[in-house]
Amino acid sequence: MMSRASSIQPPRIAAWLVGLFTPDQETECIPGDLLEEFSYLVSNSGGPFARRWYWRQTVTTIAHLFATGFRIAPWSTGAAVVGGYLLGGFVHGLPDKVLSAVTDRYLGYWSHHFKAYMFWASDGMWAAHLILSVFVGCMVALAAKGREMVATMTLAIVFYTMVGVGYFASVGKHWPLDLTLSWMLFQCSGPFAIMVGGVLVRTFRSAARARPSGA
Repeated sequence: MMSRASSIQPPRIAAWLVGLFTPDQETECIPGDLLEEFSYLVSNSGGPFARRWYWRQTVTTIAHLFATGFRIAPWSTGAAVVGGYLLGGFVHGLPDKVLSAVTDRYLGYWSHHFKAYMFWASDGMWAAHLILSVFVGCMVALAAKGREMVATMTLAIVFYTMVGVGYFASVGKHWPLDLTLSWMLFQCSGPFAIMVGGVLVRTFRSAARARPSGA
């Protein structure tokens, strides 16, 4: 029974999420405790029950670590979030300025290549928006060492809140459904990309920490 229990592993995604939010000094303690309890439940209650338990504990643990991260260092974490908000406001206007400058300079070209212009104005702008959002997330995560996901997730929540306010204040009332959905997709992709930036920095730092010093 013990050999069977040891062969069953926790859900990989859940374990990965816990690792993203776990402070550096507890990278072995918290995952180790969860794994120990998971193995015990596998032996006594079966794999499906243990996996459901692990997912519930993942949500609880992340919520606890999120709150703890803010409680331990509220000022530095808040400063990283505010700095990310200001940086996001600055860089997110750059694609519009570039598009306006290029359009004004090559207006004759765009008038003869309408499809290319529409690609640049739609898909190109969205790609630029996502890349810049990832950049903002990386900068916030670099500033919030050890609390990368706490800071980037908080900033994403702030932007998601602004999207919700904008929707209920104007967009949802006056725009047709197809434009509203496009607007929501565009606006919601940015905060998600910010969290992706936090994941990238956190993953890189974790890999660098786990790498042998002589490597």
